[in-house]
Amino acid sequence: MEVLVPFSTDRPKSRLSGVLASDERVAFALAMLRDVLDAVAAAGGEPRVLATGPIDADLPCPVTVDDRPLTEAVNAALDARLGDEHGESDAAERVAVVMADLALATPDALRELFAAGREADVAIAPGRGGGTNAFVAGHPAFRVDYHGASYLDHRRIAEEAGASVAVVDSHRLATDVDEPADLAELLIHAEADAIDGDGGDDADDTREPRAARWLRGAGFALDTTDGRVGVERE
Repeated sequence: MEVLVPFSTDRPKSRLSGVLASDERVAFALAMLRDVLDAVAAAGGEPRVLATGPIDADLPCPVTVDDRPLTEAVNAALDARLGDEHGESDAAERVAVVMADLALATPDALRELFAAGREADVAIAPGRGGGTNAFVAGHPAFRVDYHGASYLDHRRIAEEAGASVAVVDSHRLATDVDEPADLAELLIHAEADAIDGDGGDDADDTREPRAARWLRGAGFALDTTDGRVGVERE
């Protein structure tokens, strides 16, 4: 199954500007992207980056550049793979879209999504706050709308298309790293995996994610001094 991973090269992770400089945000975003690509490949997917511009990095998969906004770029990709604008196709195949900032994604979590996507016309992994962090689509009329509460929008779009829907309730896939508070989630669960000693059932989960290692290397650590878990930087 082809898995598209959208990636913005235009001011990536701008909401982290309060804790990371511009060049740091680029490096951190690339570390998360590589983690996601590794997890997709280990889960049996065939990753392809859908980037808004050229990426100055050596990635282990093809890169397609499309500088349109996310909704338009993903819909163009779905048109090419599932059918035309009317949802008509002689041989539609399933395609997945997984966001590049799912730093906690594991092969096991993605296998669950892919398995659900083989059973239903559309399988959706919702994000916190009503977003859509990942999905698998095989229905030729399904298209996306990432504005607002996209999870609800995608449920409605699928229903109107007559597509069956499976919802994948996964903490790993629901956690996207956008805000400074999200950095704590990444460090907490990377540390928990290290305590477990296996990080999951797959051998590729045994190492700490690149993004977590990058944060630690940049001086970030968990901070529990005020009774709530956050991050501090040395």
